[in-house]
Amino acid sequence: MTESRSTLCGVVVLISCGCLIALQERVAAGPPAEEVSAAILRIQEVSGQAEGHVAARQAIQTLQSQDASALLPILQALETANPLSANWLRNAFETIAARTVKQGQPLPVDEMFAFLGEKSHNPKSRRLTFEWLRRVAGERTNSLIPGFLNDPSDELRREAVARLLEEASAIPATEASAQSRRRELYQQALTGASDDDQVRKIVAALKEYDISVDLPRHYGLLTDWYLIGPFDNKNESGFPVVYPPEQQVDLAGEYAGQLGPVTWQQYSTDDSYGTMDLAKLVGPHKGAILYACTDFPSETAQPVEFRLATPNAWKLWLNGELLFEREEYHRGTFFDQYRVPAKLKPGKNQILLKICQNEQEQSWAQDWKIQFRVCNPFGMAVSQPEQAE
Repeated sequence: MTESRSTLCGVVVLISCGCLIALQERVAAGPPAEEVSAAILRIQEVSGQAEGHVAARQAIQTLQSQDASALLPILQALETANPLSANWLRNAFETIAARTVKQGQPLPVDEMFAFLGEKSHNPKSRRLTFEWLRRVAGERTNSLIPGFLNDPSDELRREAVARLLEEASAIPATEASAQSRRRELYQQALTGASDDDQVRKIVAALKEYDISVDLPRHYGLLTDWYLIGPFDNKNESGFPVVYPPEQQVDLAGEYAGQLGPVTWQQYSTDDSYGTMDLAKLVGPHKGAILYACTDFPSETAQPVEFRLATPNAWKLWLNGELLFEREEYHRGTFFDQYRVPAKLKPGKNQILLKICQNEQEQSWAQDWKIQFRVCNPFGMAVSQPEQAE
């Protein structure tokens, strides 16, 4: 009996010690909120140069083990996360949310709706929030979609445009009053549409009512440019060369070009999507460089995105400052292929492009063109003042 009591006491002591150790470890780790904050910080510190990856892997395991109370801090952290950190944080959010729902536990729905409703939050974070709210509070979430038509988030705007297109297509083509409503829905959808596939559907539908859409105006495409060239790019050697237009844009200047003296000439395009076909406008020169310049007036200082598409190597300046460059030839092109953040100043803003063509002879290597538009960071056109000096 004495030995049994002794053994039992030993077990109790061991259990007590185990609980004490666990408690001490929990205290050392800090409260859950501090644990979440520390894990998020480690993940935010990760970089593309493999710095902080070991600590981040440990942190992601810690973060993924948390309950739903960690979801809002993760959303907040996504606001300023770099692309790599954002991927890790989204993964943690998805893991926690999926496990919480599977276990039949509630997500912090009201807080998530409040986050979604604050338009200043990161569009990607808001989209993530929307998707999970639609899973767990579908009717309430779907009721918000009509209000997304002019939302800063292009992905949420797409939901509102899609809803209007569905409503319009469901109207039978019979009564005149129904057709009037259908036309109104398409016109309303156009005000929020920035994705080209949706815009094309709307344009085709409105054409049935003899309504044409000014696509350059809708997208903010620039169709009037001054061009000068060609300058030499034999053996692809001209990309780093600083030709005179890079030093100063003098529209009255004359310079030595690849084939003789060159001057600035004004060109326009009537292409529906604002594409400037340089090979047709100036000539199908090979191993050559053209510069394109235009002024863009703005009433205020404002953030914008320059979105362009080209199969050629290029450089972009705004008011004499080099914003971006890419030395790659004959890559496939698509709408909004490149997105370059910029900030306009009040008054005139000078945009300068350098577009380089190499000497490849294949049929697909003959394209020498540029498509360029000015929009806000959410993809909607930035309009120029109608009367600007």
